[in-house]
Amino acid sequence: MARDMADAGRGGARTSPAPMGNRPAFLAFVADEASEAALRGGLPEALGALPFRRGDIRTATRLLEREPTPAVLLVDIAGIADPLQAMEMLANVCMPDVRVLAIGDQADIGFYRRLTRELGVAEYLHKPLTRDMVARLFGPHLAGQAAAAAEVLGRGSQVVAVCGVRGGSGATTIAVNLAVQLAEQGRGHVALLDLHLRGGTAGLMLGVRPGTGLRVALEQPDRADALFLDRVGIPISDRLRLIAAEEPMESEPLPAESAVQAVLTQLRQRFNIVVVDLPMPPGPAERAVLAAARHSLLVLGPDIAGIRDALALRKLAATMGSSRATIVLNRSGLPGGLKPKLVEEGLGAPPDVVIPDLPRHLPRAANLGQPASRENAVLRRALAPLLQDIAGVAAGRTGGGFLGRLLGRGGK
Repeated sequence: MARDMADAGRGGARTSPAPMGNRPAFLAFVADEASEAALRGGLPEALGALPFRRGDIRTATRLLEREPTPAVLLVDIAGIADPLQAMEMLANVCMPDVRVLAIGDQADIGFYRRLTRELGVAEYLHKPLTRDMVARLFGPHLAGQAAAAAEVLGRGSQVVAVCGVRGGSGATTIAVNLAVQLAEQGRGHVALLDLHLRGGTAGLMLGVRPGTGLRVALEQPDRADALFLDRVGIPISDRLRLIAAEEPMESEPLPAESAVQAVLTQLRQRFNIVVVDLPMPPGPAERAVLAAARHSLLVLGPDIAGIRDALALRKLAATMGSSRATIVLNRSGLPGGLKPKLVEEGLGAPPDVVIPDLPRHLPRAANLGQPASRENAVLRRALAPLLQDIAGVAAGRTGGGFLGRLLGRGGK
């Protein structure tokens, strides 16, 4: 499943699945008493009482839209008309590193392979269950004795690079509000990584003050360890975390390309979508983000210099192997700015997304430390095409399709 849901146990054996923060170690949704009895009897006794809830995969999906994703999740897909689609919808609301175990009523080997090889389910058992079957095949996943996860399928966990082609183009505003909408409408787990280590404003726009630690992780690859997110990340909501820094102006941060890649790897193991507010012009570290990005949003204002730099950055993104760059015209209609027709002529095509000039709403929201998109319907409508493209969230809906959110190789 997302970033291979079987991959949660990477990094060696342990005595029991360890919770992260307020994240439960295990949670099971089982539809019938007989299966629950077999599971309870077959799972390791050393783990003590394990939480079981009556219901199936649809129950799990509804609950996990609001509650933390467990480290190991067991779901019942028996009797589900389209169990593969149900499993895909579950991935929409789960953290990418969750290890999923499934039980169901289909014994077909092709079905088993689709679950485990295509969707990344760690193990599947068909009913009727026996204690021995559960102990042999499910037990190791809870006891932490499973082998290091199989090949990462490369699904899910996508990187979205938001690049202001020039200073003052409003890229941080778009990155912040896009991340908020992806978390609130798409219900995925979203990380917002602000790589403006000096003078970054993402924290100000969200009403929080970043701490220390990000610079160290970006300069020393071995410091981006499993505890990095818990030390540096700031919870903005139950689905959104900010990773940022506030270095002194006299400092000279020197992010290393390998360290940036290590930070992205850590983030992609925990989040469905990583939105990166990327400084321009790009050095080696920023180019590493562009190379990893599935979506590159190039933000320009309605001016000649912005058009010139957008064309140059689009060309660079293509040479870095990034997916199709999305041109975002910000502050369209700005007094004194170029008319939309002239911007289109300069770009050689209409911009992919147009965000109107909102001279009162955006500065006020930024000064209050509140995401403007929560209160401003005009901005939400302008961002809707990006939500559709990135997460499959249709306009006016509160959830997204799996294909738009998760399909793709290498996070692209």
